[in-house]
Amino acid sequence: MDQAIVLVTLGVLFLGGLAADHIGHLTRLPRVTMLLLLGLLVGQSGLGLLPEQSAAWFEPISVVALTMVAFLLGADLTRENMNRHGRAIFAISLAVVFGTVIVVWAGLSAIGIEPGLALLLGAIATATAPAAIADVIRQSGIKNGFTETVSGIVAIDDVWGLLVFSLCLALVHESGDWTMPLYHAVRDIGGAVLLGAVVGLPSAFLSGRLKPGEPLQTEAFGIVFLTAGIALWFDISFLIAGMTAGALIANLARHHDYAFSEIERIEVPFMILFFLLAGATLELDALLALGGLTAAYVVLRILARLIGAEIGGRIGRVPRHEVHLYGPALLPQAGVAVGMALVAAAAKPDWAETIMTLTIAATVVFEILGPPVTQAMIQRTARDRRAADRIGGH
Repeated sequence: MDQAIVLVTLGVLFLGGLAADHIGHLTRLPRVTMLLLLGLLVGQSGLGLLPEQSAAWFEPISVVALTMVAFLLGADLTRENMNRHGRAIFAISLAVVFGTVIVVWAGLSAIGIEPGLALLLGAIATATAPAAIADVIRQSGIKNGFTETVSGIVAIDDVWGLLVFSLCLALVHESGDWTMPLYHAVRDIGGAVLLGAVVGLPSAFLSGRLKPGEPLQTEAFGIVFLTAGIALWFDISFLIAGMTAGALIANLARHHDYAFSEIERIEVPFMILFFLLAGATLELDALLALGGLTAAYVVLRILARLIGAEIGGRIGRVPRHEVHLYGPALLPQAGVAVGMALVAAAAKPDWAETIMTLTIAATVVFEILGPPVTQAMIQRTARDRRAADRIGGH
């Protein structure tokens, strides 16, 4: 009977995801938002239609789906892309991360939140949602300098975010032992980069040999599952490992026509389940639990993104008409923030309830409202480009 429930639930979720995708096309809403809303509707905060065991599916599915996203984001970090947009990618990503910490910390401290707690919340606010942003870009079908730069930013900003979070955690650590949080950050990031190299280097030269021009689907499954599994085994970042491996393959696999075509083909069912189950796990009660503090946190994070991206865009010398668009495009926030919150809650039990409730509440807001804003920014760059082309044609 349990197997029947599992199979029926998966069948309904896939068909529901297909319907949500179609509705998204009709309403011009991002597929991500429609899938999250559908998941919210059928999940525990909604109608409660999913079986209890479905909650256990979310973690393994999210690991595989996000590892695939990481490979595809790493594929954007080619020499050609970095030569064109590297300055902007590094300037905007660093400015947004540090700007978010400073603005959120200062703003929350100003309204009476304990400075140490405000600092941790500011560090957690640096995280973005790589899966949501990558899916919006892919669904838009628009490939230009703006989308290439945003993909590059999303690929590396969580690296800066993890480092800053670890530093902030060290600063508020009561024992005064600041070495352990930094050690864990270096181990997490350094180990993930090493794993990405161990997987990516041989894959760059060995994959795609059986069928000239591109890897086989079985190779894609093997590389993704191997990377995700080893990362979990050693408790290091599967996102950074996948990104590193993807970047190495993209830059070194010269015998491929396109090294990631099979990952793009196989990721769709995983992404459907990931966003549906992510929506089902969202807790609407968290939105009401902290009231005004949640609203203040959301407003401060939006303000921080706008200010940080504005400064970073000017330093990165992006086109003037795009400077104001990067901040709104980087609003989505998801799993990495919740992971940081869990670590912070374990380190500071007295603040655990506030940290977890506020992070979950902000995730609900930014995961549902963020993708449509990202999509609007992408479409605006495309319209601006068409308008410029028409003017140039005259």
